[in-house]
Amino acid sequence: MKVAAVQMVSTPDVARNLDAAARLIGEAAAAGAGLVALPEYFCLMGRDGDKVVHAEPADGGPIQHMLADAARRHGVWILGGTIPAAGSAAGRVLNRTPVFAPDGKLVARYDKLHLFAFDNGRERYDEGAVLDAGESPVAVQCGTLRVGLSVCYDLRFPELYRRLMQPPCDLLAVPSAFTWTTGRAHWELLLRARAVENQCYVLAPAQGGRHENGRRTWGHSMIVDPWGDVLGVRDEGDGVVVADVDPARIAEVRRQLPALAHRRL
Repeated sequence: MKVAAVQMVSTPDVARNLDAAARLIGEAAAAGAGLVALPEYFCLMGRDGDKVVHAEPADGGPIQHMLADAARRHGVWILGGTIPAAGSAAGRVLNRTPVFAPDGKLVARYDKLHLFAFDNGRERYDEGAVLDAGESPVAVQCGTLRVGLSVCYDLRFPELYRRLMQPPCDLLAVPSAFTWTTGRAHWELLLRARAVENQCYVLAPAQGGRHENGRRTWGHSMIVDPWGDVLGVRDEGDGVVVADVDPARIAEVRRQLPALAHRRL
């Protein structure tokens, strides 16, 4: 199956972002992708309070309706980056990946487990200010592919991916909005490590560029194969990266170097 990582430079305007996402999903489908993944917060890149304002209930809302319609229109699986979802109490939000089947049905959702915090004296982030953490790992069958779901900062916690490999996944998805600072240092390094140690493909759609709210994200959306080879990458700006997920390649790597079978812990 061909898969696509969509890169965006999202704005504080939800309607504009949804229009851009719909266009890019169409581009990915036209390129032959059967599964399309959007970046973290593709729908909204603003202030923390904006996430609360636009948080959607589990049973739908305009962001989820757009994703369902796009999946149905193009006949593709859609990993909906992340959206703000109603949390445990007023003013609290979950950072949620919804997954839609080609018929537009919502088939899975994953709430980001690990909440990012960073302070180097110049940049400061604390997702826990408004976000609730998720509770459990989620993998979903998307056609012929078993897909493990994760989000951005989750990438730094290899134990999550080990859990997702029971049974093994074909593809790990990492929709992200890495900062310029952390992305330049660690993004490709961590993505390739997760692919190599789990001997599967990694699909990493990202925010990439200078945003209207003043933030700069690293971008470099990419697809990595089970040997750690980067099959495609986009540095910055809106666009789509497409590559094939080949089950024969997964089987070849796992046969030649049976590391998963050698695990003792």
